[in-house]
Amino acid sequence: MATAIVLSGGTGTRFGSETPKQYLCVQGKPIIGYCLDTFQHSELIQSIVIVANSRWHDFLKEYIEDNKLTKFVCFAEAGRSRQRSIVNGLNQVKNHGVSDDEKIIIHDAARPFVTEDLIASCIQILDEYDCSMPVVSVKDTVYYSEDGEKISSLLNRDKLFAGQAPEGCHLGTYLAINTELTDDELDAVRGTSAIAFEKGLSIGLFPGSERNYKITTIEDYEKFRLEVERKA
Repeated sequence: MATAIVLSGGTGTRFGSETPKQYLCVQGKPIIGYCLDTFQHSELIQSIVIVANSRWHDFLKEYIEDNKLTKFVCFAEAGRSRQRSIVNGLNQVKNHGVSDDEKIIIHDAARPFVTEDLIASCIQILDEYDCSMPVVSVKDTVYYSEDGEKISSLLNRDKLFAGQAPEGCHLGTYLAINTELTDDELDAVRGTSAIAFEKGLSIGLFPGSERNYKITTIEDYEKFRLEVERKA
């Protein structure tokens, strides 16, 4: 069993919308609702914490109540960076009496196609590792450039993987490495598992899914909308 932390603090800056993309509705359901429903239905998730700006709490409460998301526990306030939001979520989980060895999975609200199988793999691999992360193989040839103008070196794409979410961790271990960071270091963290690797934690990889993409651009949104409408 695990607690899910759903990150919904994004402001939609890159998306170019006044409404953060995770709150846009597709077929009558906000994008965040798609992953929330999956976590609610998963037998391995015992509770859900949502990290969101307080201005969206009422909007989310209405969805939670209308759809009987009984596993929802509380909100955590969004931070000024993704990693700060994660720490806020972890602290809320801890404040609710969860033990340090509890398994936590962290997911982006803008990844609507998470599946119960991905959730199960993320949790189960934590029996062997400090953290867990779904990955997909890199299909294109990848080049490294020091200056962005010419190729500096070639990279073996057979050994390159793109990380996805949900990412898993143990509450006490992961929270501890974050409390060691300065404010500037927290803001500089680019990925949930990146800081775990830098601090020497073991990270188990498991197969992700090309369908488990993150909605970042208008093109991503249109792709998602068309997929949902085709299934409707």
